[in-house]
Amino acid sequence: MTASQAPAAATPSQPRHGLRIFGVWIVLAIIADILIWFVWYPHMPPGRMSSSAKHQQFDIAFMAVLAAPVLLFIWTYFGYALIAWRHRAGDDEDGPPIFGHTRIQATWITATAVIVLGLFVFGTVELIVPAGAGAGEGPSPIWKPSSKNLLQVQVIGQQWAFTYRYPQFGGMETTRLVLPVNRAVEFHVTSLDVIHSFWAYQLGVKADANPGVDNVAYTTPEHAGSFTVRCNELCGLWHGAMYNYGKVVSQADFQSWAAQSQAQLASVTKILPPYALTYDPTVVPQLGQDLVKVAGITGANGYYYPPQDPVQP
Repeated sequence: MTASQAPAAATPSQPRHGLRIFGVWIVLAIIADILIWFVWYPHMPPGRMSSSAKHQQFDIAFMAVLAAPVLLFIWTYFGYALIAWRHRAGDDEDGPPIFGHTRIQATWITATAVIVLGLFVFGTVELIVPAGAGAGEGPSPIWKPSSKNLLQVQVIGQQWAFTYRYPQFGGMETTRLVLPVNRAVEFHVTSLDVIHSFWAYQLGVKADANPGVDNVAYTTPEHAGSFTVRCNELCGLWHGAMYNYGKVVSQADFQSWAAQSQAQLASVTKILPPYALTYDPTVVPQLGQDLVKVAGITGANGYYYPPQDPVQP
């Protein structure tokens, strides 16, 4: 038998790298998604204090469940490549070139198309579902809660405080935001001077406060407790100090507070401008100065300049 007729040496079989990567990845992805959904999800911000907050918490959790397998696949591939395909001493050969691999191309195009289109559908549905888009509906709401017992609260942004008017309680204006549990709330958000942003964090409500504009937002508080209100739009020197705290109480406690506040503020409410969705910024600040001098209401009606502040504009 000649050398040319000798049987060729058996080529060592290559491990199935793709199957190995898939096996490691699927185990890690399942573990990660279980941990995200059952361990992390209940503690994700903004919490479950209101209907809009709970809705946003679900969105974040769902997106995390989708993102974790993608991220883990990248990490798994790189980790496997560093271990299995790292350079070894004496191995100077190039890897096999791959050109026109139809299966890889089809898999890549299909997977990315499914991910992008799936996110498009999910995002569209979540914008249409009630209380989507941060619970803010803008000046022309396309959706309104079915409840016939809506509590209306006007949020008035001004340098540098938020005040709140309750048109169903005589149009009183107060620096305290108190809401009843399990009652739908309709916020009307506006400004007296510059652009602010009303952000009731634990309620999952965020709406811009623009001069001359009435931005509407809805939510239903589902748990009693305190929440933080901040301005989320740079609005001047004391923007960082433009925050306060709201409170969700029982419906009986809210009615008691509202009736008591309405009676206490009756003399002040009489000289306020009539309740409107927006206000003339040249009139209200001057009225605010009078209220500070007469009634001692600091931080209301466009005149938030406490005595300890530096020289004011």
